[in-house]
Amino acid sequence: MRIVLASPRGFCAGVDRAIEIVELALERFGPPVYVRHEIVHNRHVVDRLREKGAVFIEDPADVRPGALLIFSAHGVSPAVREAAERRELRTIDATCPLVTKVHVEAARFAREGYEIVLIGHAGHVEVEGTMGHAPGRIHLVESPDDVAALEVEDPQKLACVTQTTLSVDDTADVMHALRARFPEIRLPRKDDICYATQNRQNAVKALVEEADVVLVVGAPTSSNSNRLVEIAAKSGARAHRVESADDIRAEWLEGAGCVGVTAGASAPEVLVSQVVERLQTLADGNAQVVASPVVDEGVVFQLPATLREAAR
Repeated sequence: MRIVLASPRGFCAGVDRAIEIVELALERFGPPVYVRHEIVHNRHVVDRLREKGAVFIEDPADVRPGALLIFSAHGVSPAVREAAERRELRTIDATCPLVTKVHVEAARFAREGYEIVLIGHAGHVEVEGTMGHAPGRIHLVESPDDVAALEVEDPQKLACVTQTTLSVDDTADVMHALRARFPEIRLPRKDDICYATQNRQNAVKALVEEADVVLVVGAPTSSNSNRLVEIAAKSGARAHRVESADDIRAEWLEGAGCVGVTAGASAPEVLVSQVVERLQTLADGNAQVVASPVVDEGVVFQLPATLREAAR
């Protein structure tokens, strides 16, 4: 059996930055350090940070006055920031810069009198944060059917933004429906789409050309991990999402000559290594591991000023 590792896979620059922010804050200020929502959607990462002294909360009211609160990579609404200010909390922003860019665009469109269409998944924490930047001016759509049912005040003053963890492929049908129904809509530029999401999906498309089975390492709440499973399955592979090597079932591998392995943007590489070890064990050691050529995504996001000294 061949085990082929996708590239790129795993942590993106935004996730790397968010985790480093929590670790440096713990090092510089000492525990407890409070984090609004899971810093990234991966319980292994969250549990490790919790052991170091991070405390994950949803409501700033659960943080003692004057304590340090970090906003997660998914971003927050202005209302959450205001709640933290009222509680006189010290804050550090770990929001992914790509998410911040969408927040800025949504707020600008609202100031200019536009209604905004947000393409995203209802209930996702990033979507909730983005909608909070244009309250009363933003409509959430997930599908072309949602576009057909959309009612707006002025089709001439309509703009669109997207959840960053959706790829160009994910949004194509909805974008087409929006353009067809509202020809004057201002659609987002391609650089608004998360580079990491698109790159990992492209890597899976290449993977399924040779893999009979595809394993995606990622959490159930990870939007981009679940999408990788869908893409592999639609391409004809037997696709499964696993949180850890313990989730792998021997029957998944029956008759498979090649198993592809990838990971969502919030899954650490150590979990991928454990999955490979588990596959080798199930193959009785008769497995050849092949790594795809390394793809350098060339993206690094700067740390907040308050933590740059600690990083040095």
